[in-house]
Amino acid sequence: MNRRRVLVSLPLLPSLALVSWAAGKPPITDDFISDSIREKLSGDVTVKGAKIDPEVKNGVVTLTGQVATEKQKNKAESLTKKVKGVKSVVNKIQITPP
Repeated sequence: MNRRRVLVSLPLLPSLALVSWAAGKPPITDDFISDSIREKLSGDVTVKGAKIDPEVKNGVVTLTGQVATEKQKNKAESLTKKVKGVKSVVNKIQITPP
């Protein structure tokens, strides 16, 4: 009888493991993405201190603001693309030399 219970339970284990794994991961929200982008940008030497504002909608990020160089603009976009949950980036950052 015990053997039959074990055999009947075995096919259920992968499903249970999958549900447990999925339940342990919080969904990636736009707020989480936005916070992650701000953190990455503020921690980078090239774009640190620049006035860049990420707006996120369904994983699509629009970067706005002002930087002094093309290098800062490109770096901000490249850092943003590396953030988990970002689907695409629209870079509307303006270059305004000091």
